[in-house]
Amino acid sequence: ISVSVSTFNLVAISLERYSAICKPLQSRVWQTKSHALKVIAVTWFLSFTIMLPYPIYSTLVPFTKPENVTGNNCRLKMPSDLAQQSWYIFLLLILFLLPGIVMTVAYAFISLELYRGIKFEVNQKKERTSSISSNQFENGDGCYLQKTKRKKKVEMRQLSVPNSTKIERVRSNSSAANLMAKKRVIRMLIVIVILFFLCWSPIFSVNAWRAFDTTTAGILLSGAPISFIHLLSYTSACVNPIIYCFMNKRFRLGFLATFTCCSGRNVQGRGMVQGVGEEEGRTTGASLSRYTYSNISISATASAPT
Repeated sequence: ISVSVSTFNLVAISLERYSAICKPLQSRVWQTKSHALKVIAVTWFLSFTIMLPYPIYSTLVPFTKPENVTGNNCRLKMPSDLAQQSWYIFLLLILFLLPGIVMTVAYAFISLELYRGIKFEVNQKKERTSSISSNQFENGDGCYLQKTKRKKKVEMRQLSVPNSTKIERVRSNSSAANLMAKKRVIRMLIVIVILFFLCWSPIFSVNAWRAFDTTTAGILLSGAPISFIHLLSYTSACVNPIIYCFMNKRFRLGFLATFTCCSGRNVQGRGMVQGVGEEEGRTTGASLSRYTYSNISISATASAPT
């Protein structure tokens, strides 16, 4: 059940991330707290339902230990070999292949959308740089040496150049932050897919192999190989929280704010959530919109005449 819940959670996260990043305006309507609770409930219900054969058909299988001592293993024994083989093929499909395909496709579309955003940011930065250089060229004195015009230009330089430099510096920093945030998200998505297949493909493949050729699989996989394969599947439970949660700054702040016993950290965390301000806003915008310009479309819609 825990394996099933973990896998379905990863699929649900990938689908909701796809909706939030590729369709940000639509996702805001239905991605609510009640929706999240419904997804959690459905995930657990499906997991309990799918795994009902384990409490029904699990039984103790005796084996002989060294020194002629009899031991027992808890094993799943279906009524027939065909049922056993069908069950493990079903698990291979429903808990590995289909979730892996869904996650790969969803994260591929997300990466493509973020890559387009990166190209858009780079083009915008180039356009701003070229416009600044052309403005500086046009504002030159040329060959005119009239006294009044020169005074006006000097006064305008004193008033406007520092401000424009400051504005351009903020823009460049914002653009750089957006690019870095998008690149981090793409790298994280690639790591998620790779680790999912790396951790789960051995155990599901081995279980299907055992169902069709129990004797050979038992001989070749006994001891260290099967222990290592199980260790990989257990590692997934340790890696996923780190990738999905603790690599996210906003999650870390929310995690600290959740524990009311740490009142000092709680207040500090809340202050940081509000004071993260521009940096965190840029990161969220970089990872949760097509080109991080959904706010432009919203403002344009709000300002349009009715």
